[in-house]
Amino acid sequence: MTKKILSLILTVLIFTTLSKAQTAEVGVMLSEQFFDSLLDAIFKNFNAPEFPIAKNNSEFQIPDSKSKTQGFVSSFQANEQKTANQTSQITGCKESIRLQREIDGVRTAVRFRDGKIYAPIAFSGSYNPPLIGCVDFQGWAETNIDLEFDRQSQKLIGKVRVLNVQLSGAGGIGSSILTRLVQSSIDRKINPVEIFQTDKLSFLVPIQTAGGSLQMKAVGFRHEVGSGVLNVYIAYQFIKVN
Repeated sequence: MTKKILSLILTVLIFTTLSKAQTAEVGVMLSEQFFDSLLDAIFKNFNAPEFPIAKNNSEFQIPDSKSKTQGFVSSFQANEQKTANQTSQITGCKESIRLQREIDGVRTAVRFRDGKIYAPIAFSGSYNPPLIGCVDFQGWAETNIDLEFDRQSQKLIGKVRVLNVQLSGAGGIGSSILTRLVQSSIDRKINPVEIFQTDKLSFLVPIQTAGGSLQMKAVGFRHEVGSGVLNVYIAYQFIKVN
């Protein structure tokens, strides 16, 4: 009898609390050491992540125009690109960027400084500019990561913004072009980065005496960047399920 009374009191207290506040926060702490261990495991157990160079960015194309002169230039550019692609296939030059664990003493990592998320990205790759031939290059990119919460997919995602690129190993050939290609490729091929799915942190709260359950649903998030650590707070709403 005493157990039933205590269970009834507990149920009443739960419903009273939920009626006053229908949302609650779950905190997740991510440290620099966590990302270092994650990256070590990725590069140890898998091939280096690789993606093709984004050569079709509008930044490197001549705008369309009714002018015959510009039409001729555009046609010449298309033929030049076609020839370059054919040459690339013949010579076996794989125009791509490969992420590396470390280049020139800079390690791919995630760092939390001054309220921001920094991510140095080490890379190597190959590029086949017209009339020059296959050029190998390497270097690292300084990037920032902006966090966003996608309510529809219930995912916390990050968007990488390239701040600058430091190149080496290209012999000074087309370094400015390579820098822009690297920036464009990273922006277009990596974004968005999925941090985690919030439903993985969701669970059912059974209310046995009431004959039902409550389901957690993520409705928002906030984050705080400390010294060497990222604190993520996910706001959940409790929804009745049968």
